[in-house]
Amino acid sequence: MAGVSEYNLFIDGRYCGSGDRYERTYPYTGEVVGRIARADMAQADAAIAAAARAYAETRRYTRARRAEMLAAIARGIADRREEFERSIVYCTGKPISYARAEVSRSVGVFTLAAEETKRFGGTYEPLDFDPARPGAVGMVERFPIGPITAIAPFNFPLNLVSHKVAPAIATGNTVIVKPPPQCPGPALLLAEIATAAGMPAGAVNVISADPPVAERLVTDDRVRMLLFTGSTKVGWALQGKAARKRVTLELGGNGGLIVDEDVDLEVAARQAARGAFVHAGQVCLSVQRIFAHHKIYDRFVKYLVDETERFPTGDPMDDKTLAGPMIDKDAAGRVMAWIAEAKAAGAPILTGNRRDGAVVAPTLIEMRDPKLHRLRVWCEEVFGPVATVEPVHSFEDAVREVNDSPYGLQAGVLTNNLEHAMLAFREIEAGAVIVGETGVFRVDSYPFGGMKDSGMGREGVRYAMESMTDPKMLVLNLPPPGARR
Repeated sequence: MAGVSEYNLFIDGRYCGSGDRYERTYPYTGEVVGRIARADMAQADAAIAAAARAYAETRRYTRARRAEMLAAIARGIADRREEFERSIVYCTGKPISYARAEVSRSVGVFTLAAEETKRFGGTYEPLDFDPARPGAVGMVERFPIGPITAIAPFNFPLNLVSHKVAPAIATGNTVIVKPPPQCPGPALLLAEIATAAGMPAGAVNVISADPPVAERLVTDDRVRMLLFTGSTKVGWALQGKAARKRVTLELGGNGGLIVDEDVDLEVAARQAARGAFVHAGQVCLSVQRIFAHHKIYDRFVKYLVDETERFPTGDPMDDKTLAGPMIDKDAAGRVMAWIAEAKAAGAPILTGNRRDGAVVAPTLIEMRDPKLHRLRVWCEEVFGPVATVEPVHSFEDAVREVNDSPYGLQAGVLTNNLEHAMLAFREIEAGAVIVGETGVFRVDSYPFGGMKDSGMGREGVRYAMESMTDPKMLVLNLPPPGARR
């Protein structure tokens, strides 16, 4: 294993240290893998000031220049992918195959942003429909809004930063990134690559900070927008502090999955297990509540238990592993406590309920009794390798059960019935309904975000670019065609 890495701050185009540092351990073994600089209030102010200065330059960049730099950043990520992958694995415990996929996705995000930059913005607005304005011509252009604060979680420490930084660069804005405290390395390396690609000093800043200092990045008047991905409690609290700012929140979920009576049950079980347990369930889109039609329930559960018991778990550096450790032993302890609570309440534990250090075995809990819906493993976000399963009498009942949640991020529907698919699309209260796959599905171009307690606003490159810009109207009130002056 690699030695201990030193993670500094990146402010105004250069790395800088801090007198306050903390250690990060590898979740799988407990070995120290990093020492991380913690910013003070003065350094937070310096990052904001740098972003404000750089914005005076980036706001005037042409589309060609922005696209060129975004493409260069994409190449820079690809060239240094192994550095990104090792940082992700050793600081978060994410399986190496999943870390590789994350780096590839981030290359794609910057490539997509480079392309969107070329066509995003200006539109013609017809005005001569008004008889009083027969010669009027209108043009709409979109303009950047200013420095943006981006806060990202540990489970996607590169891709969820990329989803904030790439649209900001594409629209001429600047950004201050607060990376996950467990894994700042990918964001720091991204800032270095962006600067090498031609971004001016201060355009991309990265600082690790405790909550009181991080709040300055939200409340300062120079910051015009907050992009936050993380816990529901923290996200809504920050939204309350972001007075007069734009806010996009991508928060938690306890994703529902409907298994209809007409599907291939072996395939459905394989999809459900992967959706529930990949990255030890530490994905906001994870499948947590599974509703299977009563006619196929017993057969489906048998397949699902088999898939759960053979789900590849353990060493994150093993290419076959899909579920490594949780982010730390405290998180593993919390998940085990929730499982114990369910067992004590009478919920059958079909498989799992074991722990080795920070590794929690994929666990399946049966919820036939509706009274068990008060349990945290059903009504809150587990954010761990735990899923519940229960029978439903009809597809309509399954839709109602999916909606019986404070969350609404994404939902999965496994059915071959087109009417059922459209019913789910119309009625499920979520930001996306995925038919033919679980709710863990995502493509980086589409509008991504949730309803209810799962957040507000949307990510996805073009949709984020719209939220980061203001439309401004130009009216040319000209004489009508053929008229003499």
